Amino acid sequence: MANYRQNQKKSSSSEGSGMVTKVGLFAVLMGLLYWGFQKFSGNSANPTQPTSEVVNEEPQPTDQAPEDPSPAPDLYLPTNPNGEVIKHKYYTLSYVEKFELPEWCAYELTAERLNQPWVERADDFRPDPAVPTGSSSLEDYRRSKYDRGHIVPAADMAFSTEASSETFLMSNISPQESGFNKGVWRELEELTRDWAKRFKHLYVVTGPVLTQPIKFWIGENQVAVAPSFYKVMLDLSEPEVKAIGFIVPNQTSTERIESFAVSVDEVEQLTGINFFQNLLEPTQEQELEANFDVSLWKTNDKKFQRRIQEWNFQ
Repeated sequence: MANYRQNQKKSSSSEGSGMVTKVGLFAVLMGLLYWGFQKFSGNSANPTQPTSEVVNEEPQPTDQAPEDPSPAPDLYLPTNPNGEVIKHKYYTLSYVEKFELPEWCAYELTAERLNQPWVERADDFRPDPAVPTGSSSLEDYRRSKYDRGHIVPAADMAFSTEASSETFLMSNISPQESGFNKGVWRELEELTRDWAKRFKHLYVVTGPVLTQPIKFWIGENQVAVAPSFYKVMLDLSEPEVKAIGFIVPNQTSTERIESFAVSVDEVEQLTGINFFQNLLEPTQEQELEANFDVSLWKTNDKKFQRRIQEWNFQ
């Protein structure tokens, strides 16, 4: 009986081994047939892998102007906004509903953009749909004695029709005395463009001073007439890294631009706005914002003479 069982085990083992061998040979044969079919039918793609289609991951050319010349555009924005921060394509602002004005508008001004041919001025004043509470309207300025003064000048954005048009959103507009808008403020704006061409790249933040008593209110939306305006600028180009501020009363002036120059710290103290904190190291920020050198920001006597003789009376 023992011999019979041993013979049975050997027989079963032999049959099992033979079966495994046959199955293995069959699998190999089928694999070879499948490989040959794929090779000679021209379809060698592995169905578990992506096809051999080449995807071009290089950035495609565009005919639009760069959205922002800075690799990290948010770094130059003030850090303690009191209003609703609205990011447009070419500038950012903080809109304060109480005054129907921006407390600041921030942008970069470059020689490359300023040296491009100017597009036609848009003059398409319109409410800003991006302001959740609604911006002021063109109607607010009708029958008032105040100009619709730009915070971000249209001429600073004249390199692009789209950029220029953005400056006519009413969230970028503030009531200004005519002699101020067409006189001393115009001179400062023109000088700012001159400095940007000379220094190649400026960070600019500008707006009405809303911490002083308001002069007047206009329109159905009750738009505040600010008593003065400020502008701060930062130039990070070597070797003369520098910053400067200006505080200019909202009125006709025969004073030279230099008389309105102040440190960035002084503008911060007056407005309560913190400029350039994220753009500068703490030690550098303290040094640059506490000091200014007017001689590094050269003015233009011809512009001054034109202002007091012509622009103030337009």
